[in-house]
Amino acid sequence: MYQPSAKAAQIIEAIEGFVRDQVRPLESQAQLSWARPHPQAVLQEVWKRSSEQGLYTIMLPESMGGAGLNVADLCAVKEATVLTGSMLAPHVLGELSGPPRVGHLFKVASPFQVETFLKPVCRAEKAVCFALTEAEAGSDATAIATQARLDGDHYVLSGSKRYISGATYADLAVLLAVTGPGQGAQGISAFFVDLKAPGVRIESDYAVMSGGGAHADIVLDQVRVPAANLIGEPGQGFKLAMGRITLNRLLHCPTLLGMAGLALNLSIEHARSRKQFGQPIAMFQAVNHMIADMATELHAARSMVYATAQVNDAGGDIRTQAPMCKLFVSEAAFRIADKAVQVHGGAGLMQGHPVEWIFRATRMMRILTGTSEIQRNTIAKGVLMPA
Repeated sequence: MYQPSAKAAQIIEAIEGFVRDQVRPLESQAQLSWARPHPQAVLQEVWKRSSEQGLYTIMLPESMGGAGLNVADLCAVKEATVLTGSMLAPHVLGELSGPPRVGHLFKVASPFQVETFLKPVCRAEKAVCFALTEAEAGSDATAIATQARLDGDHYVLSGSKRYISGATYADLAVLLAVTGPGQGAQGISAFFVDLKAPGVRIESDYAVMSGGGAHADIVLDQVRVPAANLIGEPGQGFKLAMGRITLNRLLHCPTLLGMAGLALNLSIEHARSRKQFGQPIAMFQAVNHMIADMATELHAARSMVYATAQVNDAGGDIRTQAPMCKLFVSEAAFRIADKAVQVHGGAGLMQGHPVEWIFRATRMMRILTGTSEIQRNTIAKGVLMPA
């Protein structure tokens, strides 16, 4: 099993201490629950405290104020953060609305954009979301219909983005829109959009499976966006969005490993402490076989992820291996979560129990960042038609 570097091990220790000493007391004080959305003020407090502790930008390169970790170490840090069992774990590293969302844009952003948008996000002063998905553009991202029309020194944006994670508390969006109708991917551009600007509405008539209240639609009605907010060149948006998709698919996996590992740990604890018929339920073969299967699948998933990360760090091509990881790990994590619910019995069915939340969250991950079917398409292409 992969052993993190000394630097990564120190970061993991710091994160565990931060969660124990600051985040968990905050959860208790705010009376947070796995079953309810978390108040924006609480999220902002976590972002602020994480930034003060030097943790918020950990995932970025050193040149951007990060730790400069390799991908395998990044995986170890992400997994360990989720394994703390904190409800606010994703916010410690700004996974949903912070530096990891924009780090790759430093290479293409203008000095104005770096100072106005990227640095405030990295300082936990602003939250950001990524707005690509639309009602008729999911897996087929080139089908987006939101338009951006140049008008003097502004673009006028009209359209609607659907199911955008983090939209309910984001200050700005990295938003994709069509600047060249009929040009396909080459006609899509990316913009920084102020979500408080006139003509922007944040709407939600749904509640996503995982709860949390973070998803919403972004409706743009003749929104004037300064041309200076165009990211890179016109027509470069789709390339910017998809340029890191291989690595992003791999980096979703340690979050899933953390969820699955937490589900396993909770199941082991429950099986040892819960007694039926005069003995711990861990003594029953039906239960201990489920736990054995969970541990085996988790070991296989971990081995796969860290092996692929090390191939990437050595300069290897992971264009086929990364979607293999996303496919296998997301589906294995859900199977582990399903067994965790079974081990917990009635308690595992109750909203507010972490196992019940993990079950719902892991089910979502088989769709987010590319469905399992899209992963299979990419894998098949890599296996049948290698470059």
